[in-house]
Amino acid sequence: MKSIYVIVLFVLVQFSYSQKRSLDWNQIDHQIRSLMESYQAVGLSVAIVKDGKILYSKGFGYRDLDNKQPVNDATVFHIASMTKAFTGTLLGALESEGSLSLHDKPSKYIPNFQFYNRKMDNLITIGDLLSHKSGIGNQGSSIVLFPEEDKLKTVQRLRYLKPEGDIKNSWIYSNLGYTLAGTIVEQVTDKSWDRNIKERIFDPLQMNTSYTTVEAMKKSNNFALGYAMHNGKIEQVPFENYYSYTPAGAIKSSVKDLSKWMLTWLNNGVFNDNQVIPEKYIKEATTLKNINEDTYEKDSFLYGEGYGWRLRSWSGHYRYHHGGNTNGFSTVMNLFPFENIGIVVLTNQKSSLLPYAVSDYISRKLMNLPNFDFPIKVDDIYKPTDHIVSFNKEKMPTHPIQNFAGTYKANGFGTIRVVVEDQHLFAILPTYTFELAHLSFNNFYLKGTKGFNGDFNPEFTTKFEIDTNGNISQLKLYSQKEPVVFYKESQ
Repeated sequence: MKSIYVIVLFVLVQFSYSQKRSLDWNQIDHQIRSLMESYQAVGLSVAIVKDGKILYSKGFGYRDLDNKQPVNDATVFHIASMTKAFTGTLLGALESEGSLSLHDKPSKYIPNFQFYNRKMDNLITIGDLLSHKSGIGNQGSSIVLFPEEDKLKTVQRLRYLKPEGDIKNSWIYSNLGYTLAGTIVEQVTDKSWDRNIKERIFDPLQMNTSYTTVEAMKKSNNFALGYAMHNGKIEQVPFENYYSYTPAGAIKSSVKDLSKWMLTWLNNGVFNDNQVIPEKYIKEATTLKNINEDTYEKDSFLYGEGYGWRLRSWSGHYRYHHGGNTNGFSTVMNLFPFENIGIVVLTNQKSSLLPYAVSDYISRKLMNLPNFDFPIKVDDIYKPTDHIVSFNKEKMPTHPIQNFAGTYKANGFGTIRVVVEDQHLFAILPTYTFELAHLSFNNFYLKGTKGFNGDFNPEFTTKFEIDTNGNISQLKLYSQKEPVVFYKESQ
């Protein structure tokens, strides 16, 4: 019996050893470079952790294409929505200290705060914000088209913003929900979200090449510029300005630093013998809090949201992960807690599936799964044409175009000033100016003007409405689930 045990143990050891030896790092390097070429990516960095150690940490390509500056594992990329797990961790830490509960209502910590209706006030908790369960929705028109630097002023808009989903019974991604979560952190600690991130996470994890602002990042002298594709060509694009919604996506980091973040999550929150992230929060954040109503698939028996993480059964393995996409960058982090594996991939290419393709390839190699051919997909950025759109002669506006001019206002959003230039209409917003390109009658769409560099396609339909006296009284902007109504102010 003893000899059988020795033989079995020997076989298991040999199998484990052969598994480690089977990882051909040169082959992995080759595959990453091949994928980068297929996607026409400029730069990329990858890190892999397993069993409490960093197995692999490497950069490929360029952080600056024009000057051929190479990427290494300390090169800083914008990680975008991967930031959400950091914001959730701050709240988990505050809960462990007794400063708040994730079951509390936001109004307990935000002065003079209320949601759109009483049902939301009574039901929505901090935890619902972290699991996209609040029903608030993204409200992107409010925070992107009408940005505000002050977090408190931004979240006070919620009293005017209709929910985009069922309260406590829907999954709708919400950057504004995370803005509210970050605002709660600031109110409870009397410190900025940025300072909390640095003192509570970056410093104890020795994440020395991680930042929350572009200004701080630029002092590092090793940061990636952002790029995007347009008509088959690579173009440099500006960094996104996160204004007040920094808790949803403003962190910039390197795979070298993010390896420490992954190791800590896989070690029940402990880093260098210090409990940096509460163990209780680790468990709470990585258990199902909300079900994602996405396409039914083979592994969708586990497909939902924790706190700042997306949970999934992937090829029979439990995985929690999050990606990110911002102007010039795409990212993903995958953690397999039962295998004690973490993978992070950062690239300076916007709207790209490349990080997912690389991470999927590595995951399959580590777990001896068959390869999968990821689709090669990189979305083009929006670029406006220079020409002015002519009026539809067969379906002209009901009023002279001068009658459309004026200031239109919507609570929770801001003002749109409509002006006439060279017999054409333009809409002036706080940070953008759009041509009102004519469709039919009083229907137009927002067309980017020369120099537009927003991280979105702005061509939303707009419709001017007439009151009972025959005067133009409203502008409806079809940029959300329901149109936003802007009322014309009296001249």
